[in-house]
Amino acid sequence: MMYKLLKSLFVVFCVVVFFGSCRKEAFDKEYSRPENLQPPIYQVLETAGNFKTLLAVIEKSGYKNTLSSAGYWTLFAPNDAAFQKYFTDNNTSLTAMSATTARNIVTYCLVFNAFQSNRLPDYQSSRGWVINNAYKRRTAYYDDFYTAVKPAALASEPGDSVVVLSANRNAVTPPGGINYVYGDNNNKYIPYFFSTYMSARNLGATDYNYFFPNSTYTGTNVVNANIVKKDILAENGVIHEIDQVILPLPNIEQQLASSNQYSEFKRLFDDLMVTYLQNTDATARYNTITRKSNKVFIKQYSALLAFALGNENFSKLEDNDGQADGYTLFAPNNTVLNKYLNDVILEFYKPNPNVTLSNAEAATLMARIPRGIVADFLNAQLFASTIWPSKFGSSSNFLGEIAKFNAATNITDRKFCSNGIFYGTNVVQPANVFSTVYSRAYLDPEYSIMTTALNLNLKNVLTNPGARFNIFMLSNTTLRALGYDYNAATAQFTYTTGGSAATATVARDQLLRIINLHIIPIPDNDLPSYNGQGIVESNQGEYVRFNNNVVFAGGNVENSNNAVVDASKTRTYTNGKVFFLSSGTLQYPVNTIASQIGKIPAYNDFYQYLIASTIYNLNTLEFVGLQIGANYTFFIPTQAAIQQAVRDGFLPGNTTTGLPNYNPSSNDDKAKVARFIQAHILNGISIAPDGKKSPNGSTLPTLLKNSLGDDINLNIYNSPGAIRVQDSKGRQANIIPANSSNLSTRALFHQVDNYFQYTF
Repeated sequence: MMYKLLKSLFVVFCVVVFFGSCRKEAFDKEYSRPENLQPPIYQVLETAGNFKTLLAVIEKSGYKNTLSSAGYWTLFAPNDAAFQKYFTDNNTSLTAMSATTARNIVTYCLVFNAFQSNRLPDYQSSRGWVINNAYKRRTAYYDDFYTAVKPAALASEPGDSVVVLSANRNAVTPPGGINYVYGDNNNKYIPYFFSTYMSARNLGATDYNYFFPNSTYTGTNVVNANIVKKDILAENGVIHEIDQVILPLPNIEQQLASSNQYSEFKRLFDDLMVTYLQNTDATARYNTITRKSNKVFIKQYSALLAFALGNENFSKLEDNDGQADGYTLFAPNNTVLNKYLNDVILEFYKPNPNVTLSNAEAATLMARIPRGIVADFLNAQLFASTIWPSKFGSSSNFLGEIAKFNAATNITDRKFCSNGIFYGTNVVQPANVFSTVYSRAYLDPEYSIMTTALNLNLKNVLTNPGARFNIFMLSNTTLRALGYDYNAATAQFTYTTGGSAATATVARDQLLRIINLHIIPIPDNDLPSYNGQGIVESNQGEYVRFNNNVVFAGGNVENSNNAVVDASKTRTYTNGKVFFLSSGTLQYPVNTIASQIGKIPAYNDFYQYLIASTIYNLNTLEFVGLQIGANYTFFIPTQAAIQQAVRDGFLPGNTTTGLPNYNPSSNDDKAKVARFIQAHILNGISIAPDGKKSPNGSTLPTLLKNSLGDDINLNIYNSPGAIRVQDSKGRQANIIPANSSNLSTRALFHQVDNYFQYTF
């Protein structure tokens, strides 16, 4: 029995060994390393024979194991000739090369993920490949902790220096929000210039050689090098042989700091737009690595800025968007910067406008001005995209304004950086907020209330260089005398009169109406000097008249107090002129339109019909049907024209003598009066005899509608000093200038020499 059992077990064992052997052979065949698979990157370089120096540099850098094992890399590999040139140009040798330099060279040429040359110009978006849309890739190189001179904001910290990490994200609102993500090493990108990408953007050798004048553009350039052999495959990635040794490019922040000629520009960022926030995770990591107890601070740029200068990533709206775009900084040198600060930004902050401040004095004064002004100035020089030299005229900065530089004469320094482009300039980008009519209030602290009001909805209008304006300035002193102010703590406007305070909404709306009354759009580019006589339309459709530098609106007429222009203080800006009032302000009327008509003797017959009509409200003393905030034009017939309307049966009265019956008893006559009045009022528009509205004739609606609800229209022909009106029956009337252009509440009154008939 025992023998049979042992024999059976032996047979089973043999079967198991046999089948196990078969399975191992099958497993090895399926999963063992294929014979035709290339060796890892390091071994491929060894076999090639012309990367001996690079191999030594890799060993010195400590990356031999990385490049000899599993992974997924792209290596831009300098050949032996490239290193020989590098040693000659820098008067050094492989022996003299430090491990740090070796590591810098290797890691900056080592790109995450394996990319053959046909994929390098393509952007890895979250939606898939975007063809010919990339010119950079993220490398294994990053700047880690560094020591910086202790900023004033950290004066309470011990010692003269602090340990810092650069922000790896652009700031988020509100200012001071988190702009650092722990675990993101802020890796640098390496740029390359492939013809497919360049051609897709109408770029070429000129753009490339603008930055690399000593290199030949081949359409397969990596920084200043050329790919001499591409797509060398390895088990753990792809090798592209290059003919130059490439060191890590500085980022824009590092490049700005590298030259003293931009030190004042850099100081604006450092002193006014940078904060340092201690980071617990980064501090713990630093303490573990170094066995030191220092705190680590993140250098953060204000959320008011277009981007953080030291951020190696792009916007991070997508993980890889740094492949497709970068930043651009135009840095004015100290001389031109100081002149611009003195002449423009600090003009109204300097104790003496005729004195030129030193760089240090200007910097001290810049710390006192609103941060928004500083941000606007800096953002004018910041472009949140890659601005190629041939594309200045079609590229916009963070403020939406095109680059106003001449690539041949204004750029004195240029550098392709790891996170974008740096240009040193001999001019300042003149932002619209500092060169248009808006700037006069914006840059003068005495006009801060006016500026705050303009910022609600008028800033973009007034900073448009393609539009033209006149502005009558309203100082804080003037507005406060009128009862207006701004409470910064509550971020609300206030209005107080006679010891009574209005609601914040009323205060805001009234102030905006006053300010709009002082803004005169000039659509035909004809900027009046106000030393003549005429009429102009303000920003919300209310009209202002002028006569020999005396200006008045409807409220001035109502209150019998005009404003006077001080012509000697007039200033010209890129899109208009700014005027100052030596006395008074423009005021809007508050009485009813009907009452304003009643105050003009020449309109008496029209007014008498009105106040007895069915479209007059005895409680409000106003027309029925007028919309608050709407604009109107009243064509009021002369006494003779009204008498003719009576004779013709369009108004109640004696048809023989033309004597009016202002208060008829019959409903038909009452309806006749209402229709007559409505037929003489243009609905929704105020028109002055200036030739600007309806110069060639327009059909415009009146307040009168027929039984179907259709508008009864008038045809208007407007020319300077005259308006001709034609009704639906072809009858014509002309305004009488002496009794026309009378100002009302968002309306104008004109007297006409005829009345209008209508088909009803």
